[in-house]
Formats: sequence, C-alpha cells, structure tokens
Amino acid sequence: MGVRRLDRLRGGAAGVALVTSAALAVPLGAATGASAAGTALSYVVNTRANHGQVQKAERAVTAAGGTVVYAYEQIGVIVARSTDPGFAARLRGQNGIDSVGATRTAGIPAAVDDGTELVAAPATAPADGSEPLEPEQWDLRQIGADQAHQVTLGSRSVVVGVMDSGIDATHEDLAPNVDPSLSASCINGGVPDTSWKSWQPTTSDHGTHVSGTIAAARNGKGIVGIAPDVRLASIKVVDDGGFIYPEYAVCGFVWAAEHGVKVTNSSYFIDPWLYNCQSDPDQAAIVTAVRRAVEYSQHNGVLNVAAAGNFNTDMAHKSTDTTSPDDSTPLSRPVDNGCLELPAELPGVIAVSAVGSKGVKSFYSSYGADVVTVAAPGGDSRFQLPDTPDHNGRVLSTVPGNKYGYKQGTSMATPHVTGVVALLASAHPWASPAELTALLTAQAPPIACPAGPFDPDGTGAWRAVCEGSPADNGFYGHGLIDANAAVRD
Repeated sequence: MGVRRLDRLRGGAAGVALVTSAALAVPLGAATGASAAGTALSYVVNTRANHGQVQKAERAVTAAGGTVVYAYEQIGVIVARSTDPGFAARLRGQNGIDSVGATRTAGIPAAVDDGTELVAAPATAPADGSEPLEPEQWDLRQIGADQAHQVTLGSRSVVVGVMDSGIDATHEDLAPNVDPSLSASCINGGVPDTSWKSWQPTTSDHGTHVSGTIAAARNGKGIVGIAPDVRLASIKVVDDGGFIYPEYAVCGFVWAAEHGVKVTNSSYFIDPWLYNCQSDPDQAAIVTAVRRAVEYSQHNGVLNVAAAGNFNTDMAHKSTDTTSPDDSTPLSRPVDNGCLELPAELPGVIAVSAVGSKGVKSFYSSYGADVVTVAAPGGDSRFQLPDTPDHNGRVLSTVPGNKYGYKQGTSMATPHVTGVVALLASAHPWASPAELTALLTAQAPPIACPAGPFDPDGTGAWRAVCEGSPADNGFYGHGLIDANAAVRD
C-alpha cells in the first residue's frame, strides 16, 4: 500500500485545571529516546521538501527496519515507527537525511482527571440581552470584550483552529460555530482523520473549554466568547493519555495551513520534553520537524498563539528541567536558553502569560523577558478573586454535555489572545501574521514590572523576578491584550 500524504490545497497548572502537559501543568512522568527491543516508538525523519527526496528517505526508513506512517512532502517530514533500538542511529548520517528523532520514550498512560469546577446555568437569559452566565465572566470585561461586541462579534470568514483535545460540536454554545468540514484528528500517529467522531473530545474537556472562551455564541445560553461569530475548526492533537506528541502537532499545523485557518490556539507544550535541546539528536530532530510545520503554516497566512506554561519558571534563565520526559521516568537534567519549549518559543509564535482578575501575574504563570509576547486573563484562584456572583478567580467556559465550568492556567489565557486575534483578523482581513502580531502588541496597554520580587503570599513559594521595561517585560510582554482596541483602532 502506498504512503498517504496530505496534499497542498490547490489555489488561493500548580493550580491548573488540566493536570497533564496538554494544559501545561506539572507533567506526569525522562529517559532515553532509544526503544527497548520490541517496543514500538514513533520517529520524525527530516529530509528535503521535495517528492523525490522524500521517496528516497522513505526507502531508507524501510531499509533501516522502520515503517512509514505518513509523509508530509510539503515540509520534508516523515513520521515513522520502529521496534528496533538502533533505528535512528542507522538513519542518521545517511545521504539526504537531515535528522532523525524519537518522539516519545514510552507508551501512553491512562487519562487523568481534568479537575473542572462545574456550575449550573440559569434557566433563562437576563432581560438585558446578556448571556445567563456573563456576569461571571470577569475575564472578558478585563480586556474590553464586552465593549468590542458593541462594534462587532467577528467575521464568519475567520476560522480559528483549536489544536487541543477536541471540541464538543453538540454543545449549545459551540454548535453554531464549529465547522465540521474544516475539522480533523491528528492523534492516529500524525495521520489526519476527518471523521466526525475522531475530532470529538473523549477523555478531556480542555479543548471544549478553550473553544468557549474564543467563540461561544451570543445566543442567550450560558456564556459568550470573545469572537462569537467566527468559525471554529477542531484540530485534535491531544490523545486520550493527555499527550501532544510531535507528530500530532506537525499534522495539526499543516492541517491549519491547508484549510484556511487564520489563527491557531495551542494551550499546551509538545511532549515528552518540556524543553527540547539541540545537543540531543532526538530533541533536535523534533525541533526541526515542528519548526518546519509552524513555518509552513505562517507562510500560508496562519498566526499561531501558544501558552507559556504553568511552572512559575523564568524561561529567559533556564537551568534545570526535572520533569522530562513526561511519558516515562523524569530525570533531572541541565538546560539552557538554547533548549526550547514548543511551540511557544518558536519564531513568530505569540507566547502568552496569565494574569488574574486584578491584572497581576497569576501565581503559577511562567514568564521570561523576550519570551512572553503578551499577557491575558488566565485566572488566579489563590490571590486574585473577582467581585462577581461566584467570586471565582478562575475562567468560566464551556465543557462537554451543555455544561459550564471553571479552569485556570496559561491554557485559559491563550484563547483570550486567540479570540482577540480573531477580532483583529475580522477587522483587517488582508493582514499577514506579522501585521496581526504588530497590531496586537501595539494595542496592548503596558504593565510595568513590580517594584520588587513577586511574592504573592510572602512565603517565597511563588517568588519570581520580572525583568524588562514597562513596554516589554518578562511578566507581561508588551502588555495586557485589548479586545476593544482591536475592533476600533
């Protein structure tokens, strides 16, 4: 049987709700990229992006004892599997092979609890035309989304790709906006599957929650999203174990590039490594494969938004990683700034930190000068409680089964930015990803670093040091996003 390919389209949290790396919480489980004999691992094999060279590389994969799962000719990335521990070593150095890397270190564990705090929606909508649960949405008011809605709810021509655990397309607040024709799952070894069931959520409500923040409909039910008239594409990249392996992400970014997506939301880091270091051949190959997929999406007009993380770490001063690989046994290893969190630290990707209801860095949010692009509401249930009926410092959004729930994390901050980008794209339909980024950062009101170290409870448990100017610093980047300015400036 020939290898299937995705052809280019012709023409134009510590306190985090989802406790898997998909939500950028403390990872579950670090070892070597070599498989034990008889254990199948997935690999990315990088070569030149042309038909002849990819075919040659496919033959080399087979000769080295591997099986080709899928080939992305347009970026020169092949997804392969092998049970041979020497597979990668035999391929490396062969003519035409740029790099080879194992994308995992062990099998996928059982799913974990997302920890969503459910709430009940009122039976009827308020008489003033607002949504029943809108009074609890302190986050939308914080960024002026309520004012932005007086101007526009977004354009139906704008498609947002939610790269996550799937979207409940039957949810009363999401069904009007989910576009099945643009949705797919990538968790079958990085092979796109467009069947309806494949991109629905199974073990996680994370993707449905993220989607509601972006584009829950203004329909008199539940909540409202930041851009409630844009369309959503469910691009499922989180498997039932809560992992986002590199081949899933490669598939997702290529899918977005070739299906008219204007902005993607990545509320995760790519497993199994929190930071991918160029000194390790497996991790270097992962960086190459994912970078090629992200660049391909950017060249096709996609702006990508990603979470910075929930480790309260200074990503501008990396030193030690004790959490990787998170799919087997983590080991402590030295890291430096050349080791990248994917996709947040790739060029052109908007990296998002989180603030609470008082507009201050959330206790868990990772940060870093020249790493964080902008800040957005992600919630803070410990130190920043809003004056809302529930007094809940987390972010309220949709969860499967016509339900609603609170979560917090940079996973929740990221879709706020994605929603504002969707409004910007609605107002500026011909803007490039770079132009949308320039608009987003220019419109964000700056927030200065605190006068001293950040230490919200005085114990040092969440201590952090902010570096940079008021206009661009490690805690808040260029500032807090502004939905109202996005539709008026």
